[in-house]
Amino acid sequence: MSDIIKTENLQYAYPVEEGQLAVPVLKGVDLSIKRGEFVAVLGHNGSGKSTLAGCFNAIRLPTGGVCYVDMMDTRDENNTYEVRKTVAMVFQNPDNQLVATVVEEDVAFALENMGVPPAEIRKRVDEALRAVDMYEYRHQAPHRLSGGQKQRVAIAGVIAMMPRCVVLDEPTAMLDPQGRREVMDVVRELNRKFGITVILITHHMDEAVQAGRVVVMHKGNVLMDGAPRDIFTQVDTLRAASLTVPQTIEVLYDLDRADGENLPIDALSVDACADILEKYLA
Repeated sequence: MSDIIKTENLQYAYPVEEGQLAVPVLKGVDLSIKRGEFVAVLGHNGSGKSTLAGCFNAIRLPTGGVCYVDMMDTRDENNTYEVRKTVAMVFQNPDNQLVATVVEEDVAFALENMGVPPAEIRKRVDEALRAVDMYEYRHQAPHRLSGGQKQRVAIAGVIAMMPRCVVLDEPTAMLDPQGRREVMDVVRELNRKFGITVILITHHMDEAVQAGRVVVMHKGNVLMDGAPRDIFTQVDTLRAASLTVPQTIEVLYDLDRADGENLPIDALSVDACADILEKYLA
């Protein structure tokens, strides 16, 4: 399986005023993401995870090293349009992405700018809204929707563009638990049903465990990279990076340290945790 995104010694420093030293945010990131993967990227505030996401879509251009999207160098301005067609972005505040006064018009907005024929736009908009279970709201005004529904409309706009990869930068940060569940259901569907590569930037551990792979950023570098079970059982390393672990693992880990029972701590679901606790209490 080939890489859709590959970085080599990727560095980024935000511009500063003349006479000031630039502070590096990314300090030499080497990362490969394959087509069809579902990758969660974790990190404390300031770790560089959102800056990394911006590099994948050419919103940020490397100040050192290189970022390839489908073998295209993002530093080459001739590639920018194709890079952004390949990797679409969904941000944490859906209100910043909704531009029309009617849901279906909002989903169609990018397609119209891309010059897609009207008949094809109609087809893509309907399919995208059905994919996120928002078709019945197609004539609604976006401002009348809940936060979770707005985010699903924003995702529909991305689906309609038919990208090969979607980067979601903390898409549930402003949502209530119900809205978070709605959005995560759609995110999983993007990956499983449509085969779209999903990169989820999040600070919610219960979202990260749903990915097939977890990348942990810390101080501008990749600290950890692996399957969720392998990552989240390294509790001390994550805590040292100012990160938490799923509550199921936290309960088992703290109980094991308190009682020295040598409990397995790799329960990623409530049911798995309950099974371990039941055996322990017996």
